[in-house]
Amino acid sequence: MRAPLPNDAPLGLYIHIPFCARVCPYCDFNVYARQERLIPAYVEALVREMDLLREQLGPARVATIYFGGGTPSLLPPEAVARLIQAARERFAVEPDAEIDLEANPESAREDNLTGYREAGVNRLSIGVQTLHPRGLKVLGRAHKPHVPEQALAAARSAGFTNVNLDLIYGWPGQTLEDWERDLDIALAWQPEHLSLYALTLEPGTPMQRAVERGVLTVPDDDAVAEMAELADAKLAAAGWLHYEVSNWARCPELASRHNQIYWKNGRYIGLGAGAHAYLGNTRSSNERLPARYIELVREGRSPVVFKEAIDPQTEMTETMILGLRLLEEGVSAEAFTARHGRSLEDVYGRELRELAEAGLVEWNGERVRVSRARWLMVNEIALWFVPQVVGRQTTR
Repeated sequence: MRAPLPNDAPLGLYIHIPFCARVCPYCDFNVYARQERLIPAYVEALVREMDLLREQLGPARVATIYFGGGTPSLLPPEAVARLIQAARERFAVEPDAEIDLEANPESAREDNLTGYREAGVNRLSIGVQTLHPRGLKVLGRAHKPHVPEQALAAARSAGFTNVNLDLIYGWPGQTLEDWERDLDIALAWQPEHLSLYALTLEPGTPMQRAVERGVLTVPDDDAVAEMAELADAKLAAAGWLHYEVSNWARCPELASRHNQIYWKNGRYIGLGAGAHAYLGNTRSSNERLPARYIELVREGRSPVVFKEAIDPQTEMTETMILGLRLLEEGVSAEAFTARHGRSLEDVYGRELRELAEAGLVEWNGERVRVSRARWLMVNEIALWFVPQVVGRQTTR
């Protein structure tokens, strides 16, 4: 029996590649080093999981495919081609679907990138993180400062016209001048998109433990905020669109289509070890260990090990929390009503009025978005839409 989809909106398809040559000390994703021997069997397991999902969902419409990790660029081009073709054979993948693949600079060789492009990948995300030698060392990155520029040149030679660069700020020892230099160089390379992430010290990671012991010292909150504001000002002056808290595009058409599905609290399929999915009103996640994932799928068994039903209140809360991250678009009142069957004013009218009076959001009855001058407060503003959060205060 097929699981009903909530509407006819196309889905995002996320494919998790958990393999890395080395694991960065700040990373808490489901990744594993020195297990590349499993890649052939893992690719076949991904195809088999598509079969299982096709049996469950039918030919679901798919608007985007995203290869994340881990290091998807460890896959040979023929493996990526097989996965894209398998998806097209099992689902109704849109002809102009965005197909994105994450790549580490050191594994982004022109021959591989040409193969990915020929396989159908049309957007590339290169994990630069920083161009500072000290920063690369403290972040545990394998590449040298000059390698990302070579990777971008290889991407251009391979035919990629939509390239994103990931950068991290707020790493231990980084100064505002270090960050400005990274931004200036990245802008000079003229990518189509930039994802700029403030470093988060995830519990249990080697970096978090090193900071806790005093071995490393990260910039304080004020310094990190200054770095964020510098990026916002510098990219605005260059004509870039700051469309999401951590993301900038050279024009609206170059914004990440796959990630917008997440920010709009949309539905997505997750394939692979540890991948998450959100279908109907159910969120689920897969077995995390690659070998065990392969074993389950090979036996024709579902790799899903966790499921939770999302109740209507939680769904509305998540729509607000995620949607407010879209700095230009925000949350549409019309879309909110169409999705949840209740008006934005009815559910959150008091909160919206108080936040607007405090200058924290712009609310005109048709759309709510974070006030442009308060974009760094998006997490605090989002708390207003979480039930049972007490002691909320506005900042006038």
